Amino acid sequence: MLITTITVFILLVVYLIPTKDQPKELETNLEVEYITGLGTNTIYLLNERGYLVKSRILLTTDQQVDQVRELLENLTGKVNSKLPNGLETLMDEDVKILKVEIQDGIVMVDFSKEFMNVPLEREEKMIEAIVYSILDLDSFKGVKISIEGEALTMLPKSQEKLPEILTKDIGINKSYDLTDRNNINKVVIYYVEEFDHNLYYVPVTKYVNDSRDKIKIIVDNLTSNYIYEPNLMSFLNQDTKLLDYRVEDQMMILNFNDSIFTDESQILEEVVYSIAYSVFDNYDVNEVVLQVNEQEIVKKSINMLE
Repeated sequence: MLITTITVFILLVVYLIPTKDQPKELETNLEVEYITGLGTNTIYLLNERGYLVKSRILLTTDQQVDQVRELLENLTGKVNSKLPNGLETLMDEDVKILKVEIQDGIVMVDFSKEFMNVPLEREEKMIEAIVYSILDLDSFKGVKISIEGEALTMLPKSQEKLPEILTKDIGINKSYDLTDRNNINKVVIYYVEEFDHNLYYVPVTKYVNDSRDKIKIIVDNLTSNYIYEPNLMSFLNQDTKLLDYRVEDQMMILNFNDSIFTDESQILEEVVYSIAYSVFDNYDVNEVVLQVNEQEIVKKSINMLE
């Protein structure tokens, strides 16, 4: 018995000692959420192709101000040693979060002067990552950024003007397909990208000369054979048709033909999430219902996706 106990103890110690060759992984499974009682939250990280992608991070608190602070500390890369392979943060490791306040739904963050050290080619992405990560955390109305007490009114290097209150209206992973300065429609569409055997959702803000309702543009783009960036994918069958749609009590109901199904008469998770994420970023609704020939197949609330 003594020998067996000692052997088991030694094996356990060896197993728990980290190795240099162990790949970095971000633990986001439901088992972690169940054991800790804390859910994972969205964080936007930069991939090797220059896109900000949705990833997940486990926050250790349920207090709003502390959650924002911890989320931002992870965006500096100082405290998070478990970023997924191929993804990185955008803020300098020396950046300090001096103060976080929340008033009337506006998150006010004061950074140290090192915030301004971001390279020109990354400054816009850095702001997008901060704003989108914070606004996906809770039902905040916007974000205000200051540097050691002074409001940030321009991008650090390019000096491009910024609105006083930053919202998702600033766009993310912007794409311009314009032939006219007038009649510009801004639509956020979520694609899928595979990297290192993992799938990530990639929001792309498209600026187009298309006056149709945004949901029609979303479905057309997700069913198209042609996607402007070859690394981005959509799992929505090209024969899928949006038959009709309506909004009722902050719920968008989308009725498709049966081409949305796979061969097994199931809807792929990637299809559901691409559509739902896109709807929530473009419409002020809390739920999305997918129908096939007017029969409800899937219902997702905004809280179920986070």
